[in-house]
Amino acid sequence: MMVDLTVVILTKNEEKNLRKCIESFRGIVKRFVIIDSYSTDATEDLCRILDSELEVIGSKLDFYQNKWVDYATQLNWGLTQTNITSEWSMRMDADEELMEDLANEIKEELPSIGQEYTGIVLRRRVYFMGRWIKHGGRYPELLLRIFRTGKAMCEQKIMDEHMILSEGKTVNFKHDLIDNNTKDLEWWTNKHNWYSNREVLDQQMTVEKVLNEASLLENGTSTKQAKMKRKVKNNGYYRLPKFFRAHIYFFYRYYIKLGFLDGPEGRIFHFLQAYWYRFLVDAKMYECEKLNRRMKPQGELKA
Repeated sequence: MMVDLTVVILTKNEEKNLRKCIESFRGIVKRFVIIDSYSTDATEDLCRILDSELEVIGSKLDFYQNKWVDYATQLNWGLTQTNITSEWSMRMDADEELMEDLANEIKEELPSIGQEYTGIVLRRRVYFMGRWIKHGGRYPELLLRIFRTGKAMCEQKIMDEHMILSEGKTVNFKHDLIDNNTKDLEWWTNKHNWYSNREVLDQQMTVEKVLNEASLLENGTSTKQAKMKRKVKNNGYYRLPKFFRAHIYFFYRYYIKLGFLDGPEGRIFHFLQAYWYRFLVDAKMYECEKLNRRMKPQGELKA
């Protein structure tokens, strides 16, 4: 039995990740919608092959291309402009996949969810260099990913965009979604260098009150974890002195939250993600303040 569900996935050069993402659903989904921002690798060819394979089991994959503006704009375009008629929709990243238990849970539980529930919160575990990053406060990430079609949109934010329900309640599923990007460390560092520019601009806009936080996450229904993280970040972390806060954050993640238990892969991940990245953001903030410069809006990742 297939679930009345459409899965929307954004892609840009994802030939290495997309197949394992699609196959992790184990044939339970009626339709996949790929929103591609003009990949230069074999992503489009792979989508044609996957569509042919899915057709055999009564499913399908529709491939669309749309010019990239930002993540939220691209995702919301996919949710509204691709003729989604299923009862449920789902947001997935190409480097994510379902664990078998989660695929079974979606198949068994989603069709019987009461009408008062319009959103499903999933648990995500992150893999880095093939290792599950279980410590350092990284697990589980609670994310609103499945929702009744038309009842949720991605908040229009530069960083840390979350899905927001327009009405209804959420229910938590028990099993895990995996973030398991197979690209190399050079790609990862390039991506986080790009992220750092977005984060500086986001913080500049937040300080200037160009972005009204009250109209984003706080006025919509999302996860308590997402709301708490944003409050801690804006009202706690960013109130600490530049550079010093990167030291504190890494110490908290690696020692207090036991990140050292994640082995050599965890040492690399927690240092780069909790120290190097946060220090780089502060360095760029310092540069902008010293030179009275505003960070330019970021296009899509070129890595």
